[in-house]
Amino acid sequence: MAVNLPAPDPAQLHAVPGVELGVARAGIRKPDRKDLLLMRLAAATTVAGVFTRNRFCAAPVVLAKAHLRNAVRALVVNTGNANAGTGRDGLARALAVCRAAAMELGCGPLQVLPFSTGVIMEPLPVERIVTGLPAARRDLRAHNWASAAEAIMTTDTVPKAFSRKVRLTGGEATVTGIAKGSGMIRPDMATMLGFVATDARVSKVALQRMAKTAADQSFNAITVDGDTSTNDAFICLATGKGPVARSKKDLEALGGAITEVAQSLAQAIVRDGEGATKFVTVRVERGRSAAECRKVAYAIAHSPLVKTAFFAGDPNLGRILAAVGNSGVAGLDTSKVDLYIDDVRVARAGGRDPAYREEQGAAAMNKAEFLVRAVLHRGKAASTVWTCDFSYDYVRINAEYRS
Repeated sequence: MAVNLPAPDPAQLHAVPGVELGVARAGIRKPDRKDLLLMRLAAATTVAGVFTRNRFCAAPVVLAKAHLRNAVRALVVNTGNANAGTGRDGLARALAVCRAAAMELGCGPLQVLPFSTGVIMEPLPVERIVTGLPAARRDLRAHNWASAAEAIMTTDTVPKAFSRKVRLTGGEATVTGIAKGSGMIRPDMATMLGFVATDARVSKVALQRMAKTAADQSFNAITVDGDTSTNDAFICLATGKGPVARSKKDLEALGGAITEVAQSLAQAIVRDGEGATKFVTVRVERGRSAAECRKVAYAIAHSPLVKTAFFAGDPNLGRILAAVGNSGVAGLDTSKVDLYIDDVRVARAGGRDPAYREEQGAAAMNKAEFLVRAVLHRGKAASTVWTCDFSYDYVRINAEYRS
């Protein structure tokens, strides 16, 4: 059960002129579920992306990075099989999917970006994908974002999709995005799969910069279990069918809207973390740099002991302080560290706050959402990370993942 995360309302997801989405049930791993997504892009669409830095990156990641240099006309996404750890055969199978999608849409195979997610080290069932592509093509529609979000799910329990409108000098632009992710989440660039599109006209250089900034402030600031996927990819599309984003003001406004959508998607992934019952914001303040603040925040957010305490609603403060001390920040003076759970100061100057009462911490940590705030008192920088708890269901879901 996702934490305060309703399914998206299709009526609230704005179509992006120049993008059509089609979904099919290809039976890639499980029968009668949406598991194949085809996206057709208008000619001259600008495409930018960031990808996993896991050295065992999947075959579709390798091809997508290479094909990104071309005039991209389509994206094809399958769930149920990651096509990772599959060697040269995996590359051949991913390219075969690109060829089949290109045949359906009348473009070149090098103009197709492939994406896969699911079980690692199993051969991609190309024949099922090829068989499903005609149905996905027939389903191509501009108002199909909600169905598309459902089609890219794996262990997700809720589809993830958000839309925004942004005012530019030449008119109103649309930004709509979808993402999937629930486990194997500690991105090293983006999320497992995320796609954000706008109808604004923007240069590839500017769009790439927006994609990187959005990833850093959203998908690169979340963790469910500390594991980085082999298939992580975050793609930004700008069709050019809407207003031009050229001035500094327009670029900042458009970039801000893309980041806002990306942050909503990233937080939705944490809210839907495998077995999650708590959504926790970890904020570290007054560090010497944003990087060291993030280092401390992730030390807290990654700790299994801390995360199980979150699940129990147990304000076991020693676990949090131990994680801060284990963050690896050079020269950290623990005698200056303050710690808060929501607005309750639980530790002051490196030790238990004399005014703190256990029932205060328990009341805060038994809520579905709360804030853990560490103040280092060694600078002016700050950083925020979003995480969830570890429940019994996390172990069950991952123990049964392939069954």
